[in-house]
Amino acid sequence: MNALAPLQESELLATLAHARTLLDDGDMALALKLSTVVYDQAKAAGGSAEKVRASRKLVEKARRVQGEALRIESMCSVAMADAVDEGQANGQISRGGRPETVRGLDRFSLSDLGIDKRRLSEARKLRNQVRAEPDFVDRIVDSLLAVGFEPTRASLRHAIGTRSASNAEKGDQLYETPAEATRTLVAIESFSRLFKEPFVGRAAILRVMEAAGYDGMISDLRDRGIVTQHGEAQGVEDFLSSQPGESCGMDIVTNPPYGDAANKCLAHALRVHKPGKMAALLNLNFMCGFDDPDRRYVMDENPPSRVYVFTRRLPMMHRDGWDGPKATSQMNTGWFVWERNADGSYGNGRGTWETIRVDWQDFQAAEALPPGVRLFLAPEEFPEAEEDFERTTPRKTVDERVSEEFDRAAAWIDGRAGLPFAHVTFRQGVAVRDSVAAALIEEFEERGVIARDHAGLWWPPLTIEEPTSHQLETSQ
Repeated sequence: MNALAPLQESELLATLAHARTLLDDGDMALALKLSTVVYDQAKAAGGSAEKVRASRKLVEKARRVQGEALRIESMCSVAMADAVDEGQANGQISRGGRPETVRGLDRFSLSDLGIDKRRLSEARKLRNQVRAEPDFVDRIVDSLLAVGFEPTRASLRHAIGTRSASNAEKGDQLYETPAEATRTLVAIESFSRLFKEPFVGRAAILRVMEAAGYDGMISDLRDRGIVTQHGEAQGVEDFLSSQPGESCGMDIVTNPPYGDAANKCLAHALRVHKPGKMAALLNLNFMCGFDDPDRRYVMDENPPSRVYVFTRRLPMMHRDGWDGPKATSQMNTGWFVWERNADGSYGNGRGTWETIRVDWQDFQAAEALPPGVRLFLAPEEFPEAEEDFERTTPRKTVDERVSEEFDRAAAWIDGRAGLPFAHVTFRQGVAVRDSVAAALIEEFEERGVIARDHAGLWWPPLTIEEPTSHQLETSQ
């Protein structure tokens, strides 16, 4: 049986071609509907093919059609956002006030285009992103297809809010972190399951963390087409001008650019992003110096709690693209770990920290600490190395993660005591990635556990009502 029987590729591609023509002719409403139908059909076909273990070729065919539909749907959404804004500006569509705020009969409504306020908000965000980065949608779709992931709307939403770096900014530093360093870290320190890596590079830290059971929220100054194990594309941003948004307080694990940039980046992380815990791989010379105010901020005013000094030098970190002779490392390095106190400060108030000497070779066969279980291992608890250790963590599907997290998420909702919540609040409170949060909310809605109000907030169904200003504040 052909697992892709529901997918008539030629018919769907013809529909997409028709949708493009309609969009070019200004009929964005019908073009949006057609591309959305193709997206849903291709997505369903690809999912069915994977479940029945169809050939990779058939799955990829469905993904390509889905990606093409997503491109056209996104173009329609951008055009729709512009049309709505123009209509609101000239009085042809209401801004949400009383009916008399709309003049005349020559007008269209959001329902005419088959969208609600939430989808309009998402369309405007996408439009603004495409204005700043014209090839944004193509970049995300192509990155996902290139590594065999499904191009989804969630992938676009995850990447929105980042921006392309200018040519002047692209002189960044990329020295890939040896896997030996990160294996040591996860064996002796535990972080929140969802962590941030703002200098993801080519995913050297990310892949080791993922193998240890973590999920990464990733970005970098440059687009290198990196995606997480769940298919979420990296963001592209200058970390020094970044704002944390929903990820405020999230743990950070990174190897920042060296030199003066490290001072600025780590100070910005502590001041603005306020991680619960932050681990940075640094030259041990970072403990010295007093001229730079950012260095004093992160080492004197908000010092680390622990510094793991590598007694054996790590393998050499060559600059990305280096094709010269491979040298041995001449740099002494260590993991600097900051932990935030209950009052929001870092360190012990005395400008001192615990220095722990470690040999990375002792930890290459050690099991990683489970995410979020304990803070760290004391030196006397360091595990003995085991021979023939093989680290394998299979990627879990969204459905599997929903099954795992369902009871914990339900308990979180019960603990809200009838208060409404937004998607971001739910994701932070349950500590899951965006696609899992969306799937959990959808599951709860289908079971009647929660219902959505006109403001876009979710409530237990027996208490759904228009929220008061106090409740809205509490839900954020």
